[in-house]
Formats: sequence, structure tokens, C-alpha cells
Amino acid sequence: MEIFKIVGLGLIAAILSVVLRSQKPEISLQISIVTGLIIFLFIATRLSYVIEVLSLVAQKIDIDLIYITTIFKIVGIAYISEFGAQVCRDAGEAAIASKIEFAGKVLIMVLAVPILIALLNLLVKLMP
Repeated sequence: MEIFKIVGLGLIAAILSVVLRSQKPEISLQISIVTGLIIFLFIATRLSYVIEVLSLVAQKIDIDLIYITTIFKIVGIAYISEFGAQVCRDAGEAAIASKIEFAGKVLIMVLAVPILIALLNLLVKLMP
């Protein structure tokens, strides 16, 4: 199972990072970043299947593809901003991590506006 590979990689990287943190903190941070990227890339290849399935479902129920694309972008922003914030926290930069999270939330809100407008338009049409 793939989760065992991911957890194994994470545990090995965590042990290396803890051992090296006192002697070489910059290498410890690099191990953390590279491990996170490897896990992200491993999972990203699996996400293509989910994207294909959701796109097919959207076509079958006749949802405009722009909404599905926007939702994928929102999820991507959430994951990437969380990853960046965690890397900053690992480096001891909690203030920068907070700014990354804030920027991610603002970008998500900006992307969500067209979906919110479409929902409001639908509600107005349904009201007598």
C-alpha cells in the first residue's frame, strides 16, 4: 500500500531531521522541504484520477466546466498554501507562515466569487 511508503519516507526524514537539527539546522530544513515535495509529487500523480472522474461527472450532469476548474484551483491553493506555511513554521518563521495562510484565504475568496454569484443568480430565479 502506498501509505506505508509515504509514512516510511516521512519517518526516515523526521529521524534524519531531528538528528541533524542540532549540528546542521540548514540541512535539517532542506530535508524537511525535499521530503514534503517528494510526498506532494507522489500524491499529485494520484490526483489526476480524481480530476478525471470529477470532470466526467460534471459533464454527465451538465455543470459548466469553469466551476469544476475553479474548485480544483481552490483546493490546490489550499494545499499549496498549507504546505508553504508548514515549511515556514518548520524554519521557525511563524509570522511568514501566517501571511502565506492569509494570502491563500484571500485568493480562495477571489476565486469563489463567480461560484457565489452563480448560486445567488440561481436562488433569484427559483424565488417566485
